[in-house]
Amino acid sequence: MLNETVMSVLGITGVIALGAMSPGQSFILVARTAVASSRRAGMAVALGMGVGCFIFALIALLGLQSLLLALPWLYGTLKVLGGLYLVYLGIKMLRGASRPLALAPRGGQPLGLWQAFRTGLFTQLGNPNTAIVFSGVFAALLSHKIPPVLYIVLPLIALAVDLLWYAFVAFVLSSPRPRQVYLHFKAGFDRLGGTMLALFGAKLMMNR
Repeated sequence: MLNETVMSVLGITGVIALGAMSPGQSFILVARTAVASSRRAGMAVALGMGVGCFIFALIALLGLQSLLLALPWLYGTLKVLGGLYLVYLGIKMLRGASRPLALAPRGGQPLGLWQAFRTGLFTQLGNPNTAIVFSGVFAALLSHKIPPVLYIVLPLIALAVDLLWYAFVAFVLSSPRPRQVYLHFKAGFDRLGGTMLALFGAKLMMNR
């Protein structure tokens, strides 16, 4: 049972990490803030993103447990939906791999740290699909009965993964040379991540 829980947590961590790395509005927001404002402002946006993920992960866990206890058939449905989403996300990454990343600085006053944090937090909370995604991934990789410790561990993992990834993005893209290196290898990163997400999603749907 312990080994199964550990493997589930590792699998969820990997999926959250790959999902965070998928290009989207969050990535663009952090990158543009780091480029146009400052590295510290980019880090503050990253922290806001992480806190938003923590909140959604906790909501997904609490709601998921109640739903699965009331509707056992929902477990299989969410597992399929979670797998489909991962396949969709993987295909999206693969299709966008060769597209250049637009990071032109925008005009205006640099963001303060508190304003940057709020921007990241509200951007994350403004996308309720994140909670749905977490529910699908949790249903796909967890058993019907969620160990109590995971109500603390999984939201903290969601916070840490999002924070670390977007802090890395802010750190790298706020310096010209590392930015050039990342953009040079962007297509390869996206193709690798997209392939892994699609394969993982397909595996989840087949192992029902």
